[in-house]
Amino acid sequence: MPERESRADTVVVSSPEGAVAAALRIVDANVAQFGLRYPGDTTVDQRYVDRPATAQLAAGSNYGWTTSFWPGMLWLAHELSGEDRYRELAEAHVASFVERVEEEIDLHTHDLGFLYTLSCIPAWRLTGDPIARGAALEAADHLMRRFLEPAGIIQAWGDLANNPEQRGRTIIDSLMNMPLLYWASEQTGESRYRDAAVRHVSALRDSIIREDDTTFHTFHWDVTTGEPLYGSTQQGYADHSCWSRGQAWGVYGFAINYRHTGDETFLAAAIRCAEYFLDHLPADHVAYWDLVFGEGSDEPRDSSAAAIAANGLLELAALVPDAERAARYDAAARAIVDSLAAHYGGEAAGSNALLLHGVYDWPKTIGVDEGTLWGDYYYLEALARLQLPDRVTFW
Repeated sequence: MPERESRADTVVVSSPEGAVAAALRIVDANVAQFGLRYPGDTTVDQRYVDRPATAQLAAGSNYGWTTSFWPGMLWLAHELSGEDRYRELAEAHVASFVERVEEEIDLHTHDLGFLYTLSCIPAWRLTGDPIARGAALEAADHLMRRFLEPAGIIQAWGDLANNPEQRGRTIIDSLMNMPLLYWASEQTGESRYRDAAVRHVSALRDSIIREDDTTFHTFHWDVTTGEPLYGSTQQGYADHSCWSRGQAWGVYGFAINYRHTGDETFLAAAIRCAEYFLDHLPADHVAYWDLVFGEGSDEPRDSSAAAIAANGLLELAALVPDAERAARYDAAARAIVDSLAAHYGGEAAGSNALLLHGVYDWPKTIGVDEGTLWGDYYYLEALARLQLPDRVTFW
């Protein structure tokens, strides 16, 4: 792990161009290793291997919530390099996502937003692929089935008919799934997708952020009355603590939803999340896995939370009306990315992860101090934001 006493102003930081080049070398290695197969959610002993086989699916198959981060990285690599080979492989992944939605493979999740925003929507936007467009719209329809009246939320996990434990639960990650619904409204002219997204984000704004600007990981509603019930955590240190990746989702997710809607309360929510996140970073700008831990702790960092937050801060810097605040968010994002490039990169350690020292699920000891597929994606997205400031985000 990076030295606890390191400071951003005493660290030799890789150039942005060097960081991109290093990232693309790892993407190239993973193109050779995985191709059309999918890596696991995290590295195992610092190396990605094929996603495990299940009783129905072969190793490397398209299931779970993280598979789209692999083609998402390919789309970013194409934009950063201009090389068609990345685009061609990303396009070839579309068929797997078409099959997944048509055969209804592992669709009982709100993460359809992650899955199709990074796989099929880029294929439609960048190449005009009508099959990709159709699959993304079908995914949006599946996501809409998870919208629960009168609570006005999209349920996160579980079969809606046969999983009462998950009934009425949503999680802060869901903010990143809403762009699929905004896109579906744009494509179809039907307001129902957008209306559901706005109601869902409004419910999270009012309940998942605490008075002290920390966030719950998950929140529960009574689906009969619509009453908000209580918050809890699945992957944070405790129900009352502030899981760092969740806070980062709040920064980025509320900012994106503000961009799509113009709702000033969503911008205010993003700022609240951002200020708390920045106020609780250690000296090297990379968060511990839960923000309850501070400077000098022996707890693991979460490089993926840092990468997500960097994108959220860059998004916010372009949205906030106050120039001083915008400059501060931009500088903070760059400091995070610089620190990740200088101290958390996988290449020097012989890993095929772009970033090491991430945490998936500390309470269940899953993916602790490993590379994470989403951390890699968001790190590459942050590099793309910095290198290509005029590019149109997938979100």
